[in-house]
Amino acid sequence: MRRRRNQPGVRDAGALSGLGTALDRVRYEVLPLPSVLEQTATLPERSVVTVTASPTKDLDATVEVCEKLAAQRLCAVPHLAARQVRDTAHLRDLLDRLDGAEIDEVFVVGGDAEAPGGFRDGLALLRAMEELGRLPARVGVPSYPEGHPTIPGDRLWQALRDKQAYADYTVTQLCFDAAAVCAFVDRARAHGITLPVVAGVPGMVDRAKLLTVGARIGVGDSLRFLRHNRSLVRGLIGRRGHQPETLLADLASRRADGACAVSGLHFYTFNRVGATARWVTTARERGT
Repeated sequence: MRRRRNQPGVRDAGALSGLGTALDRVRYEVLPLPSVLEQTATLPERSVVTVTASPTKDLDATVEVCEKLAAQRLCAVPHLAARQVRDTAHLRDLLDRLDGAEIDEVFVVGGDAEAPGGFRDGLALLRAMEELGRLPARVGVPSYPEGHPTIPGDRLWQALRDKQAYADYTVTQLCFDAAAVCAFVDRARAHGITLPVVAGVPGMVDRAKLLTVGARIGVGDSLRFLRHNRSLVRGLIGRRGHQPETLLADLASRRADGACAVSGLHFYTFNRVGATARWVTTARERGT
């Protein structure tokens, strides 16, 4: 099949040139499944790998994968889901394990657990870590370019303003729409958010792989994820999978025009981290 002339790809290095150094500051998000360690073992040392929290796999699973990533000489970043932290003693234990593995960065989310433990949301967990004198050296928090299905927009903005006192950056929820990401950056500044914005983008997402991984982390988790990420559903409908070129070329164009001040890229890999990392390497080597 002939390649459409207006369809940018890795072979079209100029289309991604507007990303500047963003491709040198990438993060790979994975699910807390031990099998992903075979793929992460091939990443260059000090690559940043973030590990999500799953309601059906408690935070011990997330921390355990992070400990093994640290042993691979990678920069592991656990997602600490506030609603899965049982109490202050549990929080201390988690932080002790991270200290033992020399992990000094966390990504704090509210989490999807139906019944909260000792902390109702991400802000409460951030405040608890500060009160303990245990706030990690670097902290990331989430943001939502396309809104949230259950939280009103004004509450999202207020929460992000409150969290930025404890955070170093924010990562946007997975989005296939470059215009939405860039508009969010502008709105964030208008709302008084000064945190660097890292664009959350899909990696080499494969529908079959996504469904397989979804089955392994639990049907309920999969349904919640898809309900909260309608952009992903739209992006995969009618495709065998997704490649990053088109979205990143759009981001690059807007960034080159000064209309999208994203500070880095966060790839949602759905545990296809190897394929996504190879794509990034190829894009860098071809002059992007």
